[in-house]
Amino acid sequence: MKDKKSWAEPYKIKMVELLKMTTKEEREKALVEAGYNTFLLRSKDVYIDLLTDSGTSAMSDRQWAGMMLGDEAYAGSENFYHLEEVIRKYYGYKYVVPTHQGRGAENIISKIMIKPGDVIPGNMYFTTTRLHQELAGGTFEDIIIDEAHDSQSLHPFKGNIDLKKLEQIIKKYGADKIPYVSMATSVNMAGGQPISMQNLRDLRKLTNKYKIKIIHDMTRVAENAYFIQVREKGYKNIPIRAIVKEICSLTDGATMSAKKDALVNIGGFLALNDKSLYDEASNMVVIYEGLHTYGGLAGRDMEAMAIGITESVDDNHIRARVGQVEYLGNKLVEAGIPIVLPIGGHGIFLDAKKFLPHLKQIQFPAQALAAEIYLDSGVRTMERGIVSAGRNKETGENYFPELELVRLTIPRRVYTQAHMDVIAESVISVYKNRKKIKGLEMTYEPKYLRFFQAKFNKS
Repeated sequence: MKDKKSWAEPYKIKMVELLKMTTKEEREKALVEAGYNTFLLRSKDVYIDLLTDSGTSAMSDRQWAGMMLGDEAYAGSENFYHLEEVIRKYYGYKYVVPTHQGRGAENIISKIMIKPGDVIPGNMYFTTTRLHQELAGGTFEDIIIDEAHDSQSLHPFKGNIDLKKLEQIIKKYGADKIPYVSMATSVNMAGGQPISMQNLRDLRKLTNKYKIKIIHDMTRVAENAYFIQVREKGYKNIPIRAIVKEICSLTDGATMSAKKDALVNIGGFLALNDKSLYDEASNMVVIYEGLHTYGGLAGRDMEAMAIGITESVDDNHIRARVGQVEYLGNKLVEAGIPIVLPIGGHGIFLDAKKFLPHLKQIQFPAQALAAEIYLDSGVRTMERGIVSAGRNKETGENYFPELELVRLTIPRRVYTQAHMDVIAESVISVYKNRKKIKGLEMTYEPKYLRFFQAKFNKS
């Protein structure tokens, strides 16, 4: 008898949200009105929404029950102290500052740690993170391993930091010009690729040598822990919660968008081990977010987050969450669709350069491909390429990232295997007709984070 290979979600459906079915003509009209930017589509015009996994998860019955226990006191909410307790238990950080979402934490840590002229090395940029660093006067330097820029590389930990690159930067600028290393678990822009525990240990050793802090973007830390469990020697029988805590123990603090791993629709936090930094952050959060015991969140939001963190480090949950992504990825690989390999944790990333080789990068191939997938089926994806990369703050020239990607981001506990089949069929259909897809030209470009609001026309 063959081993069973089928898997099922470790939950059952208790409530449903009805989806709107649209015609191709309706989708074409919606796409034109949105300027071919999937961010500007109305959700009512979307069938399957893969725009992001941020704030789009389905909360559990326990989380919804927790919402009824919201202590909406302006100061000293009981839900804050519960959240603080949970973060200390599962992540190990000493001090917690809640924020409305992850970028609130990025703003605060950038303002209190970065001085004009500073350099912040990191394992590939993320859009909001780099912007906050730049607005504080810093410059981001990419120190991810070269394999991360190759979509077809099968390196198991493409999120790893190249320690030689980091040491070169330290020697070039001096350790006093580096406030911290920005280390992300499950690197989004690389295709949801993980960092290994060994690489993190080596990073910790190097930064200790130069007395440089590590600030952890832990938005998808549980997904990273899963890959350590299945790919790294010595972790096969270690529970996810223990791997997560070990990752965090090798860092000095963290920014968290709880809208991802922690399974809530809003919320985040800044976690720190340094009391003096915490005091500064507590003061800063009052200016930008709210009191240090609510940080722009309702008590009920903090309670849902505390429960969501507990659920996020459950082995059965994370196995099924990544398993759904792998299911979709394998269907696309079998069909010959060029995607980022190995398959990442929170989504499938189509390689738009290989998908649309007839388009130049300045014709925004990933943006064009995302628009075409929506037109075909009502499936909303998003661009992660030249549009997201933005412009060099000094020269004003476009960044031309090696990776030009379309992200199919899978919300947690939302869609079924049947939805994955529909998505795969749509991508395969578009691939068969890929030579007909035309490039785009940008007709409107906002000053910051242009991928959210830019508009395009067919070129």
